[in-house]
Amino acid sequence: MNKKKHPMLNRMWRDKQLYLFLLVPVIYIIIFRYVPMGGAVIAFKDYKARDGILGSDWIGFKNFIKFFNSYDFYRNIRNTLILSAYTIIAGFPLPICFALIINSIRNEKFKKVTQTIVTLPHFISTTVMVGILMNIFANRTGLYGAIGYALTGEYPPDLFASPSVFRHMYVWSGVWQSFGWGSIIYTAALSAVDPQYHEAAQIDGATRFQRIIHVDLPTILPTIIIMLILRVGDIMSVGFEKAYLMQNTLNYDASTIISTYVYSVGLASSGRSDLSYATAIDLFNSVINLIMIIVVNKIAGKVSETSLW
Repeated sequence: MNKKKHPMLNRMWRDKQLYLFLLVPVIYIIIFRYVPMGGAVIAFKDYKARDGILGSDWIGFKNFIKFFNSYDFYRNIRNTLILSAYTIIAGFPLPICFALIINSIRNEKFKKVTQTIVTLPHFISTTVMVGILMNIFANRTGLYGAIGYALTGEYPPDLFASPSVFRHMYVWSGVWQSFGWGSIIYTAALSAVDPQYHEAAQIDGATRFQRIIHVDLPTILPTIIIMLILRVGDIMSVGFEKAYLMQNTLNYDASTIISTYVYSVGLASSGRSDLSYATAIDLFNSVINLIMIIVVNKIAGKVSETSLW
């Protein structure tokens, strides 16, 4: 083999063990991410299981037009955007702040214990998380109901029946569950800060807060921008499981989002399931996410010179 003509092959052979580790996730992505994309064609067909994907009639953009003209279009888009934007506003800054605070702590034992405690909620499953919320905030059987009854002699209002309360409960329980885990990447980025910068700032008389603002924060700013791009690019994707488990007929106007609506029209409607319609809605959702991540990435590249590509 001519090394001058095949430098890439030489590097791959030299690092063959690393590429072997990479092979498993690549195969996973191909099988479970790229191969299923072929099924997206049923969004443009009147899919019938007995005819199969290829045998079903082609109907073009009929399913998309049906969704755009439906009352559910505005409601689902509105609820999805509200929950996603609320989650970003409430939850995105907290991991950054926590990472900056935990990085400034000098007591290593206290730092490790604190990081462990705030990270543990991440490992609670969605079903258990909703169960915890119900046990705490149920107006008759929960802690909230017991305290309300003990103080007033009457059961307090049902929080799970309130559309506005649903949004706050959904978002802040998610923030509590994820901010510790989300801070890990920023804590890792802060480890790259050269201690000499802090020493120089201390000599110049900078306070600890000033060093966080002028030394630590600029170091992790590229990481913050990348994470924000990825989060905004996922703005139309709100977790299905939690919204579906917390959903009921009383809070439906606020809890129905695109992912739960796709499930209801595609699988949950007994005898009236419409897989083509559900696929069209989900495909539309994915296209919007793609457009968002391209636009935000372009803006970030021009404003900060930091982008995904």
